[in-house]
Amino acid sequence: MAWIYLLIAGLFEVGWAISIKYSQGFTRVGPSVATIALMILSFGFLSRALRTLPLGTAYTIWTGIGAIGTVFLGIILFQEPIEVRRLTCIGLILIGVIGLRLVSPH
Repeated sequence: MAWIYLLIAGLFEVGWAISIKYSQGFTRVGPSVATIALMILSFGFLSRALRTLPLGTAYTIWTGIGAIGTVFLGIILFQEPIEVRRLTCIGLILIGVIGLRLVSPH
């Protein structure tokens, strides 16, 4: 169950990263409230996952999910550049996330 909590926490991290962009520096109320709510949910699910998962593994995977998801949504929503170098680096993060999951004892 901890891995599911960690995945949910990572998805909420993507959500708050995107909503913070829409908040325009916390000047827009709706996206600002959404950002804070998504942060709380993300940290809450991360803390649940940390009850059984090793800290270094869980934190790295959580931030990896957030980074990968945020880059792809940035491309889709904000027309951020699609460059081979960027995608290669994201691919390396993905390999690291998968590798940590595979070698984790839990």
